[in-house]
Amino acid sequence: MNTKEYERIASLYLDCVYRVAVNGCKSYADAEDVVQNTFIKLWEKENHFKDDEHVRKWLIRVTVNECHSLWRTPWKRCITSLEEIVQEQVFTELEKSELYDAVRELPVKYRQIVHLYYYEEYSVREISEIMKLSETAVQTRLLRARQKLKEKLKEAWQ
Repeated sequence: MNTKEYERIASLYLDCVYRVAVNGCKSYADAEDVVQNTFIKLWEKENHFKDDEHVRKWLIRVTVNECHSLWRTPWKRCITSLEEIVQEQVFTELEKSELYDAVRELPVKYRQIVHLYYYEEYSVREISEIMKLSETAVQTRLLRARQKLKEKLKEAWQ
């Protein structure tokens, strides 16, 4: 991959990769590390991609794997990020704030699927390819995530 092509891909997909990383890491600093590792792997990759959509899916898959690698370390299992404690998202509407908080509290396996489906607008089939899961598994995780959100938001409104 030449420098121009790398810069084009990086500028095109940096935001998408960062959003997926923040979603998987729950920490902006860790997400930045994951993004950096993802783009290093892109630079080192010698295979050529079919098209831009293939690049996007590959980047999301690598980002998800990097997030999983990060959480496998014993250090990450035992600490809480200062950003989780201090930083809050500001919303003008209570409903959006409650939904955001509820999604952030979902387990990673549900949160990633919800993010790809609702925010990145991937279909179930595309998510199954990216996450290397069956379509049924993706649908099941979406269903369970929706149920958890429904329960959580029902509690919040009562």
